[in-house]
Amino acid sequence: MNIFQTIKQEKGFLAMLSPMEDVTDTVFRQMLCKIGKPDVFFTEFMNVEGYCSVGKDRVDHRIRFKEIERPIVIQLWGNVPENFAKTVREIKELKPDGFDINMGCAVRNVINTGGGSALIKEPELVKEIIKAVKQEAGDIPVSVKTRLGYSTVDTENWIGLLLDQGLDMLTVHGRIAKDSYAIPSRWDEIQKVVRMRDEISPTTLIIGNGDITSSRQGEEYVKTYGADGYMVGRGILNNPWLFSGREDIPEEERFNVLLEHAKLFKGIWGEEKNFRVIKKYIKAYISDFEGANELRQRLMMVNNYDDLKELIVKD
Repeated sequence: MNIFQTIKQEKGFLAMLSPMEDVTDTVFRQMLCKIGKPDVFFTEFMNVEGYCSVGKDRVDHRIRFKEIERPIVIQLWGNVPENFAKTVREIKELKPDGFDINMGCAVRNVINTGGGSALIKEPELVKEIIKAVKQEAGDIPVSVKTRLGYSTVDTENWIGLLLDQGLDMLTVHGRIAKDSYAIPSRWDEIQKVVRMRDEISPTTLIIGNGDITSSRQGEEYVKTYGADGYMVGRGILNNPWLFSGREDIPEEERFNVLLEHAKLFKGIWGEEKNFRVIKKYIKAYISDFEGANELRQRLMMVNNYDDLKELIVKD
């Protein structure tokens, strides 16, 4: 029994944080460990072609993590089976709790390279990639995160193919690659995936993803649609305390958490990442209290930790 099956058995379901590029880095994950930790973290997705090139040092920061962040799954993307194999062979010494293959990212520059959801159109290549990762991963669980199809919903063929690969876990975003976020996530199709799983690959855990905005909603969806767990993406930036189930976070606590996040960011990344990255978290922390909008606008003008701290303390 792997760690994910154990959590499911003990808790009844799994609550996971979706991998999001330039958002769910080790700093943010460490902050969530303090204010509301999910059952499972995923790293930002790392390109295996980049990792297997002379540019390795420009991509491998995405898979850094601390022990406090476990259980943690390393997510990989690309379209060359040999590069997936080489990458997994080298980084499994980090002893991640799982390897996840991204077959769902719909960002144009990812699709244009043949990665992410572009793989939905390449079933034979998909089989080769999964086989390569499983062979190198050994006893480390292997999973896939994907969508219901590329240009149309193709649950039976596409998801059926993935279930035939004997994955430990399968996360399904209830949209197709061509959908905008204005189109609601199709949880009825995720329910269909669960029924397919029961027939094709009973041991594969099914995680539903799409439009989850609270832990309460996530648990309700798990019960309603029969999934083994839920995954939160954009919702975490509306409420970083989401996995704690807390609401109405005091103003002072919001200030303190933002300052701690910024300080940790500075300590871990230094000059490696531009401090402006912090600005995407400002709206997440500084909200839901009188004067939040005005303060947030001023905070968006700062470019270093000291100025951020001074502005918050003055306020």
